Amino acid sequence: MTSHSTMPNQPQSETETAVQLFGNWFDPIEAGLRDRIHEFLQAMLEAELDEVLDRSRYARRVKRSTGASEEAAGVTGHRHGHRSRTLLGTFGRVKIAMPRARLDTSDGKTTEWKSQALRAYQRRTETAEALIAGCYLSGTNTRRVRRALRALFGGAVGKDTVSRVWRKVKSDWEAWDARSLVDEPIVRLILDGTVVRVRLDREATSISLLVVMGVRTDGQKVLLAIKSMGGESTEAWRAVLDDLIRRGLRRPQFLIVDGAPGLENAIAAVWAGVPVQRCTVHKHRNLLAHAPERLHEEISADYNAMIYAATRAEVERQRKAFIRKWRLKHRPVADSLQEAGDRLFTFTRLPLGQWRSARTTNAIERLLVEFNRRIKTQTVLPSVDTAAMLLWALLASGQISMRKIDGWHTLATKLTDHAIDLAA
Repeated sequence: MTSHSTMPNQPQSETETAVQLFGNWFDPIEAGLRDRIHEFLQAMLEAELDEVLDRSRYARRVKRSTGASEEAAGVTGHRHGHRSRTLLGTFGRVKIAMPRARLDTSDGKTTEWKSQALRAYQRRTETAEALIAGCYLSGTNTRRVRRALRALFGGAVGKDTVSRVWRKVKSDWEAWDARSLVDEPIVRLILDGTVVRVRLDREATSISLLVVMGVRTDGQKVLLAIKSMGGESTEAWRAVLDDLIRRGLRRPQFLIVDGAPGLENAIAAVWAGVPVQRCTVHKHRNLLAHAPERLHEEISADYNAMIYAATRAEVERQRKAFIRKWRLKHRPVADSLQEAGDRLFTFTRLPLGQWRSARTTNAIERLLVEFNRRIKTQTVLPSVDTAAMLLWALLASGQISMRKIDGWHTLATKLTDHAIDLAA
């Protein structure tokens, strides 16, 4: 009996698939433009050298009047052939003959002419590199970038090219990471951490990314620091805060934290006395972790009624009711809430319009959600540096944008001195 199968005997190669899909997609406009690219680039480079030497090829130097300035007289020198160069741009890969010349210097020697339009060792245009880096940042790995851009670059971009372009971002990252914060009008800080998997000594290792976001006097959120650490210990957070202070960060007026003990200890050592708000979302998760699943819905309803109450007095009333109820029904839940103390309700000392943005570290959480969505295609990042740099690049490239906080018009208003009544 003969069996029939719809599966091919052998998988098709990437090239064969691409030919079938794009083989008849002929664009006369693109084809015409690309045919003229070589001619245009060659003419542009020749014209640049003509301007430097103040004469075209095979032409004599124009004589200047005696009173003409040395600058107006141009640079003396001579051409000496061409050198083959390959350039990759959004127009594809093109091979050009780079003109060469020797220029006379003031000390009687000569130096090689260097084009300002096409730098030495440049193999790709800035636009092409931005396109490659943008595709990588949008949420794919190096091999998939190659496949996505095959039609545009004619297969000239491999995973190694993507990696080299990405490494060029490192210089911008290092400058940002060391920049001065003296002129940053920061009044509020939001601090949180997340865990990512990276390749360390050829093994997948979990590290912590410690993230610090600031809020300016005009309410605009701005990323201040991203540090790769082994964990969220007091020493790790202290290193992050000390670096911010060394770079000129002013003492903040308000802090929003995730409640990690290491961060709390580091803040106490550096900025004692600054009002601190414990993230209400993190505390909600803690409460649920102390109770069986059958109680989760009831706990959430009582907790939300307390945290999202419309007035300070209502928050106090709901808190007392929560403690009394859960102290009898499931004491670990009540104990967990009391552990946070008044730091869970510091937001009630702010104007009502700021409560929504001051209750949680959601500003960082949303950033981390986008970051995790981005790295789903790379379950393990290639290095420790890549993890922090990738998170920064998502913001720097505009893949993620941040808006002003709610109630920013009242940021100049001082906190009230009345802490919430913790009596139950």
